[in-house]
Amino acid sequence: MTENGTPIRARRPAPAVRATALFAAATIALSSLPALPARAQDVPRGMPVIRDTEIEQLMRDYATPILKAAGLAQQNIKVVILNDRSFNAFVMDGRHIFINVGTLFQAKTPNEVIGVFAHETGHLADGHLMRLRERLAEAQTQSIVALLLGIGAAVAGARAGAGNVGAAAIMAPQSMIQRSMLAYARTQEDQADHAGVKFLNRTHQSPKGMVDLFKRLSNEALFSARYADPYLQTHPMPAQRVATLEAEARASPYWNVKDPPALQLRHDLMRAKLSGFLESEGTVLRRYPLSNQSLPARYARAIAAYRHGNLRSALAQIDGLIQSEPTNPYFPELKGQALLEGGRPAEAIEPLRRAVRLSHGAPLIEVMLAQCLVSVNHPKERAEAVELLRSALARDPEAPGGYDQLAMAYGHKGDFAHADLASARAAFNRGDLKTARLLASRAKTRFPVGSPAWVQADDIVNVKPPNAQKH
Repeated sequence: MTENGTPIRARRPAPAVRATALFAAATIALSSLPALPARAQDVPRGMPVIRDTEIEQLMRDYATPILKAAGLAQQNIKVVILNDRSFNAFVMDGRHIFINVGTLFQAKTPNEVIGVFAHETGHLADGHLMRLRERLAEAQTQSIVALLLGIGAAVAGARAGAGNVGAAAIMAPQSMIQRSMLAYARTQEDQADHAGVKFLNRTHQSPKGMVDLFKRLSNEALFSARYADPYLQTHPMPAQRVATLEAEARASPYWNVKDPPALQLRHDLMRAKLSGFLESEGTVLRRYPLSNQSLPARYARAIAAYRHGNLRSALAQIDGLIQSEPTNPYFPELKGQALLEGGRPAEAIEPLRRAVRLSHGAPLIEVMLAQCLVSVNHPKERAEAVELLRSALARDPEAPGGYDQLAMAYGHKGDFAHADLASARAAFNRGDLKTARLLASRAKTRFPVGSPAWVQADDIVNVKPPNAQKH
C-alpha cells in the first residue's frame, strides 16, 4: 500500500464553521482548473491519495453495480481513497468519487460503503456539479453587485453621518446569498439520498447500511447540532435527514438483504489492512488482540509487525496467512513488500511473482516486482523490469514510482534517451514542471525527430505552467 502526500490530522470544526468552510471549498473546487495533457495525473496534486490494489478492487466491486444502475457505467468513473481520518466522501469533477479512509474505518459492513457510493452517485446522475457551478457563478455575480451597492451605501451613510449603516448594507446581502447557496446544497443532499435508495433497489441491495451509518453519525453530531443554525448547514439537519431517509428505505423490498459472507470478509480484511498500515502498533493490538485469531486480525498484526521493525515475526505471520488462503494475491504481495522494504529485494521476487500471477497482472504489484528486479541489477532482470513497467504504466499511468523505476531500469541498460523521458514523466506527475521540461528537452536531442518518443518529450516541453494558461 502506498500513499502520496502527508496524512491529514485536522481537528473537526464546529458545525457553523464547517458549513462555511464547505461552502468555500465548493467554490474553490468548482472553479476552472488549468488544462493538462492526458499524461498528467487525473487526481489534483496535493491530495493525500492512498494506492492499494486490494482496496481499490474492493471499492470498484462496491461502486460498479451502482454506477451501472445509474446509467454511468460507460463514464469510467474512478474511486479515489484519501488518507484522511474524518468521515467524508464527495464528487468534484464528474470523473471521480473521493472517499476518506475515515469513512472506511467507520463503515462496519460493505452495505454501508455501498450506501455512501449510492448517495455520491446520486450527485453525479442528477447533474448536481454542473448546476452547482451555475449557481456559484450566479452567486458570484450577485455578490459583486451586492458589494458595489454596499460600498455605495457606505459612502452615502458616511456623508449623512449614519454610522454603521454602510457596513450593514454590505453584510446583509452577502449573508442572504450565502444562505441561499447553502439551502440549495441541502436540497441537493436530500435529492442524492433519494437517488441512492433508488439505485440500491435497482441492484437488489439493502438501503439499511446507508441509514445505519447516517444514524451513527447523527448520534455523534447530536450535541453540536443542537447549537447549530439549521440555515448555515450544507447538509440537512441530522435527525431530520435520517428520519426522512429511513422512512423511504424501510419501504424497500430489499431492506433485510444481507451482505454475502465472502464480501463481508473482504471488507473486514480491508479495514484490518488500513489499521495495520495507518495506526500505531499499540492501537492495532488493541483493535485486534492476540486472542482474536480471525483472518483479518492476523492480517492487521502481521502488517503492524513488519511496519514496526519485527520482520522475522512478520514473515512467519504472513506465511501463515498464505497457508490459510493460498489463492489470495495480497498475502504474497505483503510478503514481497516486507522483504523489499526490509532490504532483501532478491527474496521478494518470488512472492511478488506469485502475487502478480494470482492478481492477473495488477499494475501496482507489477511495479513493485519491477523495483525488486531493478535492485538486483542483472541484465535479464533489467530487461524484464522494463517490460513489466511499460505494461503496468500503459494500464495505470498514475502508478506511484512507476516512471522513476522505469528511468532506473533504462539507465542500468544504458538507454539514456528513454531514461530521460521516463524521468521527465516522473517529474511531470509530481508537479515539478521545470525539471520535467528540462529532462524532456534533453531526451528530444537523443530521439529521431518525429518518432513517438520524441513526440512524447515534445509534449512535455511545450506544456505551459498553470499560471500562464488561459482560463
